[in-house]
Amino acid sequence: MFKRAFLLLLPLSCLAAGAALAADDPMVGDWKLNPQKSTLVDEMKVGSLGGNKFSFDFGSGSTESIVADGTDQPGIVGTTFAVTPQGPDHWLVVRKKDGRVLIRAIWTLANDGTLHDDYTEMGDNGKTTHLLYVYGRKGGGTGFAGDWVSTSEKLETVYVVEVRPYQEDGLSIISASEGVTKNVKLDGKDYPNPGSTHNVVSSARRVNDRTIQLTDKIGEKVLDTQEISVSEDGKTLTMTRHLPQQSEPNVLVFDKQ
Repeated sequence: MFKRAFLLLLPLSCLAAGAALAADDPMVGDWKLNPQKSTLVDEMKVGSLGGNKFSFDFGSGSTESIVADGTDQPGIVGTTFAVTPQGPDHWLVVRKKDGRVLIRAIWTLANDGTLHDDYTEMGDNGKTTHLLYVYGRKGGGTGFAGDWVSTSEKLETVYVVEVRPYQEDGLSIISASEGVTKNVKLDGKDYPNPGSTHNVVSSARRVNDRTIQLTDKIGEKVLDTQEISVSEDGKTLTMTRHLPQQSEPNVLVFDKQ
């Protein structure tokens, strides 16, 4: 996932990697995201470069410079990015990979100074994820230019992660919504995420019997660091996820199914 620096679905599909030593490990099972208990933070920075040219940083630390004229232009990780003004307060934002639409979003500036993002992501398996964001401006800026922070994300798609034992010292993690399976051992080493079109690797270490730490990377570039823990009653899994360039972590809470 490109917006949100692969914020939600891509890293979540490996959220329990490498934690299991046996089939009765507390992280093994099916986990469903509970949006009401979760705090999903997103921060994006849009800078004005003069005229109709803008810079975009969605939290990955990589900046894209795009002319807002509706054309597909080179973006991060081999994608193209297009921004089409549809009025003074409306933008259509589209990201593609090899000509296929990955993300389509409608940005609207409201009268109260907030930015509304109607965001849809298209998975490799044809399934879509729809999210609604409301951003507040942090600091200065006019129009779409500014540092925008949201804590109001609403996930309209059911998201379930299946965690299974893998060999003797790892886990197999299946994200049904993305059609992705990941097999990782708990030894601190980087393991490629099978099926990843962006060469994402993950490493994991155990903190204690109910907690692990994860790092996701592309090459040497860190995408995120995560602390994942299971409650004493085994009914809740909580992930605190830190993204580069984002001031606040995401706290994602899953209920065991």
